[in-house]
Amino acid sequence: MAKKRMKKSKITKGERMLYFLIVFACVFSLGIKTFCGASISEMKISIEEVKYKIEDQEKKNESLTMKVNELTSFENVKDVVKEMGLAYNNDNIIVVGD
Repeated sequence: MAKKRMKKSKITKGERMLYFLIVFACVFSLGIKTFCGASISEMKISIEEVKYKIEDQEKKNESLTMKVNELTSFENVKDVVKEMGLAYNNDNIIVVGD
């Protein structure tokens, strides 16, 4: 009678568990990388939107500053004073910060 030999697996339970953990760690890290990449992209888009709003507001502020400077120019003030019937008195002007 010939004895039948059973082939034993060369991979032990510990090695199988180790391989499983390695594969799981790789899949998990890919999932985390994808999730974080999406979050970063979304954050970059929101940052660009805020930058655009800031630039737009700066342009509006610059435009309004130019209008204020135009309205407070010496000639405009002098014209308004004349329209109101007031006299322009150069002695009352005080220069600060020269």
